[in-house]
Parts: sequence; structure tokens; C-alpha cells
Amino acid sequence: MSALVTGNGNGGTPVELTKADFQSDQETRWCPGCGDYAVLAAVQGFMPELGIPPEKIVFVTGIGCAGRFSYYMDTYGMHGIHGRAPALATGLAASRDDLSVWIVTGDGDALSIGTNHLIHALRRNVPVKILLFNNRIYGLTKGQASPTSEFGKKTKSTPAGTVDTPIMPLTIALAAEASFVARSVDTHTEHLQGTLERSGRHKGSSFVEVLQNCNIFNDGAWRDFTDREVREGRMLVLEHGKPMIFGKDRDKGIRLSGLRIRQPDGDGGLRQLWRRPRRPRHTATRDLLSGPAPGRTSR
Repeated sequence: MSALVTGNGNGGTPVELTKADFQSDQETRWCPGCGDYAVLAAVQGFMPELGIPPEKIVFVTGIGCAGRFSYYMDTYGMHGIHGRAPALATGLAASRDDLSVWIVTGDGDALSIGTNHLIHALRRNVPVKILLFNNRIYGLTKGQASPTSEFGKKTKSTPAGTVDTPIMPLTIALAAEASFVARSVDTHTEHLQGTLERSGRHKGSSFVEVLQNCNIFNDGAWRDFTDREVREGRMLVLEHGKPMIFGKDRDKGIRLSGLRIRQPDGDGGLRQLWRRPRRPRHTATRDLLSGPAPGRTSR
């Protein structure tokens, strides 16, 4: 992909931008097979189409594997402290409305210590583009449970299993009334690149969650939804103005009637309705707190 822009974004002889103009000379140092590589390639692939020169683009990152993203983009960048990327990007966007400001963060960075900053950036409709990499684990610190880890997941920090139900990032973004909310998957490259490009063209705050794998500390993080054998029956590609139909035989669907989910009807002959499983009862915390202290026996 390529696009013509003026020499430095402020006038001058037009130059043709290509993917290479957004690739830095830094060695990428993620684990082999990490989903971050796919997202990086997608971003570098569509950047020329935006028609914005690299010197007018800034990537702000927090702490975690996603934090290295700014090193690999040949644009301006800032590697901030844990959870504070939205605060840094808000200040930058407020003072320099001529820049395209991006935030790259992870589930641990954005949804633990950084949750408040994330919510306020979205509710204020700050013109920043937020990419949240969700692999359900703390990868950089070698495999602790994150805010999106599954209920009961056993990790180095939760040897008896997590006692919390996971945060759903999209519900946070919707509750904050973000003006652009989307989700994609690291391995669905065409959909991923198209979604990120639309995010880049949005005026206002945009939020894209990328479901991705951590093949070292949480391999198969989203296998129940994204594997080729099951994804047609468990993933719905939402397209504007089109019915919400999915399934290998296109016989499943969702229809909203007000705030209620209804069984679709009509020519499609849909027979099944997809529902999210019930959340587990939150008794594990109570049992944990009421049990005997480690190393002691109850009387």
C-alpha cells in the first residue's frame, strides 16, 4: 500500500509513502510466534493509506510486551510508565491537534493500574486511537493472572485458581461511551487491518481490542473462539446494516428487541440463539477468606 503526501506534512513536493516508511531499524524482540508481530505488520501496512507522514504520528505505550511497539514504528513515540499511556496521550493530543496520536497497551497495563486513565480518555472523546492487546496474561513478568484471565485460571500468582470473573474490555469502552469500539483477532489479518484502518480515520477516541495469543505463557488463550475448527460457530463478524448471522450453516443469529436478545426469524430460518454462559457465583473469594490461614489447621 502507498499514498502520496506532501514532503513534511506542511507543504512541499509530494512523496509516496509505503510500508517501509513506518518500519524502524530496531530489532523486534518479542517471542517467536507472538501475536504482536501480526498487529505490528497490520499497522505498518495501512499507515500509508492514511496519508499522514510519519513525523505527524506519535505512538504512546505503557509497560508490558505491548510497550515495545513504539520502538518498531518509524514515527515519534513515547514509552511511558505503567498504565499511564492514556494520560500522556491526552496531554499530547490536547496540545497538538495536528498530530495523529496512538496508544498501544495490554490487558494488564490498561485494565489494572491504568483503568481510570483509560475510562476518562474515552469518556472525554480525546482524539486518540487505543489498541488493547488482550492475551489474558501478564507476559513480560512471566505468566501471572491479568484482569482478563478466566475464572479459576491457575498461574504463578494464582496457584489455586483466580477468584475473580474477568473484565470484558469492550464493556468498559461502551460504558465510557467511546465513540468507536471494535474487536478483532491477531490471526484474522484482513479483518484486523481493516478494523485498525477505520479506527485510524475516526475523529475522536477509538478503542480496538485485539484478541491475541501468548504462545509462551498462555498458549491457546482464545482457542475456544478463534481456532479454524470452531470459529464459524462461535464468532460473529458485525457489519453495518447487515443481520447478525453466523455459524457454519449460517443458522445462528442474534436480534435485539430493545435491550433484550431475541431469536431471529424470517427467511433465514435460524434455529439457535447464542447466549453468553452464566457468570460463576462469586463464592470462591468468600471460601478463600473464611478458610484457615496457610500452614495452619482449623480447630
